[in-house]
Order: sequence, then structure tokens, then C-alpha cells
Amino acid sequence: MNLAAIDLNLLVAFEALLEERNVTRAGQRIGLAQPSMSSALTRLRALFGDELFIRTAACMQPTARALALAGPIGEALARIRETLAPDTAFEPATARRRLTIAVTDYGDLVVVPALVALLRQEAPGIDLVVRPIADPSAILAALERGDVDALIGGHLPGSPRVVRHRLFEEDFICIRDKEHAEPLTADEYLRLPHALFSSAGGDGSPGVVDAILAMEGRRRRVAVTLAHVVAVPFAVAGTDLVATMARRVAGRFAEIAGVTLMPLPYDTPPFAIDLLHNRRATADPALRWFLAVIERIGRSL
Repeated sequence: MNLAAIDLNLLVAFEALLEERNVTRAGQRIGLAQPSMSSALTRLRALFGDELFIRTAACMQPTARALALAGPIGEALARIRETLAPDTAFEPATARRRLTIAVTDYGDLVVVPALVALLRQEAPGIDLVVRPIADPSAILAALERGDVDALIGGHLPGSPRVVRHRLFEEDFICIRDKEHAEPLTADEYLRLPHALFSSAGGDGSPGVVDAILAMEGRRRRVAVTLAHVVAVPFAVAGTDLVATMARRVAGRFAEIAGVTLMPLPYDTPPFAIDLLHNRRATADPALRWFLAVIERIGRSL
């Protein structure tokens, strides 16, 4: 392939189509009328020898070839944008900016307080908007479009169009009422009634602990299912309930709720707390600084 004969603007069109999944919206995003965007798609198909995007009732669905190209093309465009971006020094102390992140309940309780404190110290002119991750697929699409600057949390969906950084790892711990300070045995853990956080309602989806118990042909009894993770330690306090929580979340509420932390009597693997951002963020000095701040906080937790 002769690179000199290729219009590299086609890669920008490809990126827009991948993120918008609609020819008209993709054209509006990069300043092309609908006929010009359709022409760009035709040329892209010829360039790569693939349909790339197939029209469905809902959207322009990317083919397997398009998805395979997404990462390399996104990385190349991000590097070009970063190289060509004005070399403007970002001064957090005097900057005025509005930034938006979306977080899980975990991120809201563990990462956001430290992030707010640091912003108030180092960048008081930056306004922060924190949104919940109610629909992971929808919020991922918002990140790809640039409507959200970053996602923070565990078990977040990925995409070739976003970059994932591991902030730190988290593990599980048990909590009981403060009158019960003795560690639990595996049999006691199963005998006791459990409180469970499930934002989906019902009994929630089987978690890591349930999968481990199932391999042994055992299961726990969930006596109380709660819609908000902050309610769990307060529900456990003063009762015979036991709950399994992320260590850093449980630690924030142990004293105020009146619960005791103790080891989980089963070996469970840790899980990652991640930071996700759009590949285009690296071309923005303010966002580069902001993402570095979040990573710095992650290393301190």
C-alpha cells in the first residue's frame, strides 16, 4: 500500500463512523455533509477491502475487520493529535475548566473524595461533575463521544476506542456487628444470614464468593438485599447478619456504622479498579494533567 496515495482524512472519517455508528452524525462530527461522508465510507471500503459498516435498523454495525482496525487507527490518530497539539503549558492553579467523570458506587466512595480534595488544593478553578454508571454500555458510548472525560470503577466494559489504566487492586473482607470480633470459620460464614448489595435488585448476580461456594456444592443464604452499598454496614450493625464487601469501602464505614472487619474465610482473587479515557484525551493538556492526577490518587490508596 502506497501511503502517499492515501488520504489520511479517511482515518478520521473511520473513527467518527466507529464512534457515532451513523453516517449523518459522523459527518457532522468532522464537518462533512452527508454525501461527502457517504463517499468517504465508499473509499474506506475500497481501501480496506471490507464493508466495515453494515446498515441495520438500529445503526451502522461495524464488521469484525472494522473492530480489529479500531485500536491501531485510534492509537495512530491519538499520537498524531498529541504531536500536533499546541505546546501550551497547563497551569492547574489558574485553569478554568469543567470536567465530567462517571463512576461506580465504589469509585464514588473511595476515589472521588480524594480527587475532590486534590482538585480543591491544586486546581480550584476546575469544576467536577460526577455521574453514576447506571448503564455501562451507554456510559462507554458517552466516553467514546467525548461527553464524559473518564470512567472509574471495577468490572467496566472495554472498547478499542478507549484506553484502560489499572489504578489499583481491591479485595474482599467480611463485616459483622462490633460485638462479634472473632474471625469467622468457613462453616460459620455459611451458617449466618447475609446482607448483599445489588443495584439490580432481587438477589443480584452471583458474585465471586458465590462461584467459589458453588464449586464446593455450597451456597450462602442472602437474608437482606440492599440497593445501595452504603446501606450494607448500617444494616449489619446490631444484627446477626454478615456481609462481604470491598475492603476499602468497608473500612470507610466500620467506625461510624459500628461494625467489625474480619478476613473472608475463603480465598478470593482480587479485582481491578480501572481508569478509562478516550484516546483523544492525550491531545488535551488539561485532560492529560487530570488523568495523571487520578493515577496519582490510585497509587496512594
